Amino acid sequence: MTMSEHKALFGFGGSTAVGAAQEILRLAARADRDGLDLFTVSDHPYYGSRLDAYSIVGVALGRTANIAGLVSVTNLPSRPAPMLARTITSLSALSGGRVVLGMGAGGLWDEITRLGTPRLDPGAAVRAFEEAIVLVRALSGGGEPVTFDGEFYQVTALEPAPVPAAPVWTGSVGPKSLAVTGRVADGWIPGHAADWLSERYRTSRPIIDDAAATAGRDPGDIATIYNLPGLITPAPLAATRDDDGRWIGGSAEQWADELTGAVLEHGASGFVLFAPGGAAPDDTALGRWAQEIVPAVREAVAGI
Repeated sequence: MTMSEHKALFGFGGSTAVGAAQEILRLAARADRDGLDLFTVSDHPYYGSRLDAYSIVGVALGRTANIAGLVSVTNLPSRPAPMLARTITSLSALSGGRVVLGMGAGGLWDEITRLGTPRLDPGAAVRAFEEAIVLVRALSGGGEPVTFDGEFYQVTALEPAPVPAAPVWTGSVGPKSLAVTGRVADGWIPGHAADWLSERYRTSRPIIDDAAATAGRDPGDIATIYNLPGLITPAPLAATRDDDGRWIGGSAEQWADELTGAVLEHGASGFVLFAPGGAAPDDTALGRWAQEIVPAVREAVAGI
């Protein structure tokens, strides 16, 4: 992956609405020019009003030079692991490594089954999730043909692509899924826009770390990247968090102070900007994010 070597990564989340097709491509190109590290899109293939997430990523990567693309997170039940491996290695080869594999076990099963995909119970979905990550990695990086006889995936003497495996970031929520992240993934995106001060983070991250250590991995090698909705206001706010402790935003200076503390004091590895409610940021917000907030945080954490 050729994203910047900054201590923290910065991106934005875009819309997948069919009517916003040109907008997401334009915003990705602008973010690339402004030096952001990644753009993300969600994956809901059961909705006809949404664009296919990997089609967005492929077209956007073809129109940019440095920014990376992330499907956050891949709807795994609708994208079988062997074909997902081919998609990711192909995008990586075409873009010079500018892709991250976001992985989820599947959540909206009533919608997923409308695609004709068999419903899995929660335990089975997590086991399939772990198998898929292992198999996608095995089908990357070249080497001997792969034979894999798993509970959910079977391949026989399948040639791996001669392309390095992309980083894998998960959207794990439950304890079993979080443990999978610790065992086999490279990063974690806390659900429900939870941040470093949230109860979700405090109770979930130790599960990842314990599973990583048990597997002989360094927990510090597993990044935490936050989806962070909020307003960027012209003037400072009296309070940047609501009564429940959730981040609501503030001035560029307040954002920079908050994110610098997240990196230096809480080990945050990256931030993806959304507008309040999870919408894509508008031009003004994206510009202030890229030109004011991100440079200030990068400068503050450089060399530390």
